[in-house]
Amino acid sequence: MTDPAPSRKPALLSRGSWGEASRIGVILRKETVGGALLLIGAVVAMLWANSPWADAYETLRGVRVGPEALHLDLTLATWAADGLLAIFFFVAGLELKREFVAGDLRDMRRAAVPVAAALGGVIVPALLYLLIAGGVEGAARGWAIPTATDIAFALAVLAVIGRFLPTALRTFLLTLAVVDDLVAIAIIALFYTEHLSPVPLLAALVPLAIFTVLVQRRVRSWWLLLPLAAVTWTLVHASGVHATVAGVLLGFAVPVLRRDKAEGAGLAEHFEHRFRPLSAGVAVPVFAFLAAGVSLGGLDGLMGAFSDPVVLGVVVGLVAGKPIGIMAATWLTARFTRADLDENLSWVDMLGLSLLAGIGFTVSLLIGELAFGADGGEQVKVAVLAGSVTAALLATVVLRLRNRAYRRIHEIETLDLDRDGVPDVYEAGWSGRPGR
Repeated sequence: MTDPAPSRKPALLSRGSWGEASRIGVILRKETVGGALLLIGAVVAMLWANSPWADAYETLRGVRVGPEALHLDLTLATWAADGLLAIFFFVAGLELKREFVAGDLRDMRRAAVPVAAALGGVIVPALLYLLIAGGVEGAARGWAIPTATDIAFALAVLAVIGRFLPTALRTFLLTLAVVDDLVAIAIIALFYTEHLSPVPLLAALVPLAIFTVLVQRRVRSWWLLLPLAAVTWTLVHASGVHATVAGVLLGFAVPVLRRDKAEGAGLAEHFEHRFRPLSAGVAVPVFAFLAAGVSLGGLDGLMGAFSDPVVLGVVVGLVAGKPIGIMAATWLTARFTRADLDENLSWVDMLGLSLLAGIGFTVSLLIGELAFGADGGEQVKVAVLAGSVTAALLATVVLRLRNRAYRRIHEIETLDLDRDGVPDVYEAGWSGRPGR
């Protein structure tokens, strides 16, 4: 009697299902366009802030709009950080909930890798930052700046250098960034709330609860939901908790699953389809434009900035801390679960992806302003820009080395000999050969 064949070890970064791969492909295309707009906004801001018309840029950032009676006469820069980024975090909340409720990550074995990687990519950069800058008076407040990953910026880089990046790696990057965003918003709520007013915070639960009841009943009427969302945002803002927290809470309230097949797309998917273009195409680029402009003071000023421990801490955290944390967490997860990387991938691919995760533009700039204020965060902007660009360049070098292998994987993942609209590799019975 022969022994039964040994069971195959679980694979890290396997490609998953076709439904999830196609859905994420649509998301990534939208985020790539948003990433291009983000880069344009950041470059325009940098050029303007270092031009003879720099005062006009600062004047624009300081223009106040909004009702003073509601304490919402905020500057345009504050509206971008508190208001527009609430849309960004609302979409992040929708995506995260969908991934864990209806996506491939509802399987905890698949979820363990990106979640562990995201946590490693938060802890190690923070520790390196504190090691470098923690001894400087007041600098410890910036420990969370190098912990974020900017998916839009990263995908803009991938659009140039990694058009053939395998589906599994793209999915991993997106999921890691979404979990990263959730951790970032938790950090903002817990560590960057200086003056908490309990009454507005408790009052915010009322419109949030009504919003939740309506969306759970699959109500889509914008004239009902948007006012409730606006009131929730206003009360959270008044409480002293950063208003972007309201975006995540509203996103978590939206149901993912459909009541029956006749309803079509679930409500979370419907809202994500509506709001992702607004987030990627307007909210994040406008924030980048109003946040990224910093006067470099010429070459001497730029070089002098790197003598600041805060700047060094942020750059080292993004460029070294992110890849070290992500790689270490992924390796430990593989050891703990006795899993191997997918046979088509190698640890070099994980290194390239981990370096790409060191692009921490949008949320890093936001946390920098919360930690040191709009006026005290100029050096932080230099650090975030320098760290993100350096991480992008290093990731470019590593990922380009594997471009030939990615092309082969891309050919496999797009082969559809039976022309049924589903690539053969995702169908049962696929043998891995050109024919079946």
